[in-house]
Amino acid sequence: MNKSEPAGKLPGAGALAPSSATTPAREKDATKKHIRGSTLLLIGRMISMALNFGVQIMTVRYLSKSDYGALAYALSVVSMSTSAVLFGLDKAIARFVPIYEEREDHSRMVGTVVLALATVLVLGLILVVGVITLDNIVFTRVASDPLSAMLLVTIIALAPIQALESLLQGLFAVFAKPSAIFFRKNLLGPGIKLVVVAIAVLLRANVQFIAVGYVVGALLGILVSLTLLLQILRSKPWIKEIKLPQIKLPFREVFGFSTPLLTTDMLVIVRSSLVVVLLEALRNTTEVAEYKAVVPFAGLNLLVYQSFKYLYTPLASRFVERKEVAKLNDLYWQTAIWISVITFPIFATTVSLAEPFAVLMLGKRYAGTGVLLAILAFGEYFNAAFGYNSYTLQVHGKVRYIVAVDIMTAVLSVGLNMLLIQRFGALGAAIGTTSVLVLYNTLNHAGLLMGTGIQLFKRQNLQVYAGIAAATVGLLILEMTINPPLYVGIFLVAVLSLVLLLVNRRRLQVERFFPEIMKVPILKRLLAS
Repeated sequence: MNKSEPAGKLPGAGALAPSSATTPAREKDATKKHIRGSTLLLIGRMISMALNFGVQIMTVRYLSKSDYGALAYALSVVSMSTSAVLFGLDKAIARFVPIYEEREDHSRMVGTVVLALATVLVLGLILVVGVITLDNIVFTRVASDPLSAMLLVTIIALAPIQALESLLQGLFAVFAKPSAIFFRKNLLGPGIKLVVVAIAVLLRANVQFIAVGYVVGALLGILVSLTLLLQILRSKPWIKEIKLPQIKLPFREVFGFSTPLLTTDMLVIVRSSLVVVLLEALRNTTEVAEYKAVVPFAGLNLLVYQSFKYLYTPLASRFVERKEVAKLNDLYWQTAIWISVITFPIFATTVSLAEPFAVLMLGKRYAGTGVLLAILAFGEYFNAAFGYNSYTLQVHGKVRYIVAVDIMTAVLSVGLNMLLIQRFGALGAAIGTTSVLVLYNTLNHAGLLMGTGIQLFKRQNLQVYAGIAAATVGLLILEMTINPPLYVGIFLVAVLSLVLLLVNRRRLQVERFFPEIMKVPILKRLLAS
């Protein structure tokens, strides 16, 4: 930390003020670099989506509902355990590593990485040894279904492996290597899962085979990630200057930031994994299967959002450190508008065409799950369309506000889901999850007024969202009155999506971010602002 900073004050926290410092030429338009790099990750995410859908569809169609429900339960518990092992350190890396790099404080920068990796390894080892040692308790008390318990013990090692992978992905983003994220996260990871499931289908293997294959594939993936990271670090000039005795472990700064933000991870657990656990406990694995089968399709609405987020937090942290208000505001809203417009076709399909889409993807056994898909998809799009409000609050160090919102919505989520699941099953889980997600996003968006420099109500931004709302309502009215076949509905979605793109081309500024597109005459006529 700088000597001028008060003790205990988080780097970069507090209100922003305009800076007169001259930005280096290589970062003259950092938002442009962010959008272009994120678009590469979006392409990778689309490839990943296709591979993951192959995994999802093959698994759902191959396994019985009870077997798939048991596997989904075990994976949900592993997801909860991953968040516990990660201990919020992925957020700390995304915030502190770029800040220390900006200050050329390489000893603390490396110390942050070492501290995060060591913590995850120790917590992961404790978790795995504990679960294996106490397997009798897992079989008798944790899960109501014996198969669910057996699968959980089999794949619990995924938790520390996935936590380590999250840290490495964060480092790839900090050091501006979208290509590494593109290959490891979007190609290798889902590709390995697809191979595992395909082999299981060919060999007519059981669900335990798939579980073991997931663990082996994850181990292979972490080895590849470590190799990529070492290659990146070798290219850094400061890596040769760092000596082991010089490394400083910033315990206070890192854990002072990550520990309170465990509430954010807790909320994600409550909103996703805990809902599945409650469904298994209060209903049965069949309802777990119906709910979890549509979750990935609702998650399509986060496709662009998840792709852009890797580069957002490190860049936003640099802007906060430099006190560059205008650039942060531009970064926030350009990212949010791109996410909203590009995601609209997915949103419209998963809401207005939810039932025929679900049956087409999952088979007739899952008829009736369209309403679950539509409800969940609305919540995910609402979360994505208004940008990275929670991440922006994090880089500003608004920890108390974040914790307060997290705790309040987590408590509400548990109570509401228990009530609704007990009465309505999977439908109650969808309603409860979406309601809390909308409230959570709204409160975080309001928090941007707390000295972040983000302007919430600019007219040109409101016009974009008004157009999206009008297109959505119009499509729903057509679907409810005419009820056309699926292919007609998809055509209508495509037309409305093109109209939104053309209407908002001035706000998207395509020529700013992708000038090479303007070299194509027809695209230039359509997209030039």
